[in-house]
Amino acid sequence: MTKTKDKRPVMVVTQADDMTADLVIAELHFRNVPVVRFDSADFPHDLTMSAEIGDGCGLSGQLATATREADLSAVRSLYYRRPSGFAFSGLDGQDARFATLQARYGLGGVLASLSDCLYVNHPHAIADAEFKPAQLSTAIASGFDVPPTLITNDPDKARRFVRDHRRVVYKPLRSTEYEINGTAVTVWTQEVSADEIDDRVAGTMHLFQRAVPKKYDLRITVAGDAMFAVQIHSPLLDWRQDYEQIEYRVMQVPDKIADKIHLYLDHFRLVSGCFDFAIDADDRPVFLECNPNGQWAWMQAPTGLSMATAFADLLEMGRS
Repeated sequence: MTKTKDKRPVMVVTQADDMTADLVIAELHFRNVPVVRFDSADFPHDLTMSAEIGDGCGLSGQLATATREADLSAVRSLYYRRPSGFAFSGLDGQDARFATLQARYGLGGVLASLSDCLYVNHPHAIADAEFKPAQLSTAIASGFDVPPTLITNDPDKARRFVRDHRRVVYKPLRSTEYEINGTAVTVWTQEVSADEIDDRVAGTMHLFQRAVPKKYDLRITVAGDAMFAVQIHSPLLDWRQDYEQIEYRVMQVPDKIADKIHLYLDHFRLVSGCFDFAIDADDRPVFLECNPNGQWAWMQAPTGLSMATAFADLLEMGRS
């Protein structure tokens, strides 16, 4: 890749510990592409912003970190990864809530309103695409096979669903921090029986899904027009429980899957995403989910795939 002379910056919005963003930034630095990286938690002590709108002009202004400054009207692309959220530790109660909302709708609103900027992905599009019910219904509309799924807080309906489909898994609708006796735990996808379902189900919403007897899992990572398909072979139902037991096999993305992926991404106005499929005994891909802001750095070294290069290409190009 020829090193660029274009000095318009790429913004990267993420937390300090983000290996995925680190790989992309390293590639952009190699190309001499200016990068302004920051986290929402940097505001206001290490991050300032001033934006002007009006007088017949669009949005303009400056954003400054402790070491970088960017002209808001000249941002070529914004890589919205995993910011840790606004934190006003010096304020209490309603003052902290007030400051957080003003920051979210002010600083966050400006970042979502940049002109001539390519978003990877737009934060509002990410938010829309993170709802599992929307993912599953959009996958069906895009032509994918989706397992029968029940989203409920009714224990009787949950038990009936399990009995009807025999092999059923439970998975959280949204991953979140959880602790038991002070120890962080993860709620993995796990098989569930009707006898295990009790009245605690009534306390909130739950997702139950018919289990897919699978040969292997398939992860397809998309960055613009680039697609990377990796078979994930693991003895575990949820392969995320132990990465040491995974065997990776690179494969080509079949055209019929690629076409459906583009339909799915277009629906949510996304330019990237990480798609997870279960491949059944008939080699049929069954859609499980699409993370619009998924991780992929852990797959790059064992597969040799140039994912960081593809994301850097996209961000360097900006809006064509």
